[in-house]
Amino acid sequence: MNTPAPAARILIVDDEPDIVALVVYHLAKAGYRVSSASTGPDAVAVARRERPALVVLDLMLPGMSGFDVLRDLRGDAATANVAVIMLTARRDEPDRIKGLSLGADDYLTKPFSPQELVLRVQAILRRTAMSGMADDALQIGPITIDRAAHTVSVDGQPLELTATEYKLLLTLAERRGRVQPRAHLLESVWDAAPDIQTRTVDMHVQRLRSKLGAAGDLIETVRGFGYRIAAPAPRAR
Repeated sequence: MNTPAPAARILIVDDEPDIVALVVYHLAKAGYRVSSASTGPDAVAVARRERPALVVLDLMLPGMSGFDVLRDLRGDAATANVAVIMLTARRDEPDRIKGLSLGADDYLTKPFSPQELVLRVQAILRRTAMSGMADDALQIGPITIDRAAHTVSVDGQPLELTATEYKLLLTLAERRGRVQPRAHLLESVWDAAPDIQTRTVDMHVQRLRSKLGAAGDLIETVRGFGYRIAAPAPRAR
């Protein structure tokens, strides 16, 4: 089994004590620091206070659902980048799709193998660490973002973007494959409070898509939530 990142903090959110005890035991044995919460409101509070690297989140919770917890985490700039594994007894595909569209990184149904959960946690945190160590060039399909030079090109052709358009594209690209709520984009790109008109985001996305040309199709609208940039398979060269 691969060694996890030293002392990474994991938050377990479940109202079943036996499940919490089982997950805490196996994650602690694997080398993680583990916290727990048994209600939705407590989960949000603990996540904001402790900033865990990953949350193992049940859907059926007292106080507020796991979906609402996930929505709150993604909508808060302080917790928007926390990795989340949905852990639930629900096997219905719509629930899976909803959880992933809200920004969950993975989905595991009960009953589950604790060893499999540990492996999934390790895989997600390893991927997150590799992303954090990436070099200054960020490549998504035909789009190349040079973070050091603050430049963007499409198929090798330089693209003229405003500072806001560049920051918007970079935010979506660095979180590729994950839905970014409009409120979070307002906070991270415009440093604005989340109650400001979200039409600002929509207009900038529209202009950014236009400038990107065909590559603009990589920016997807997730109706009712926000935007995400697709993570296409590497193109043959």
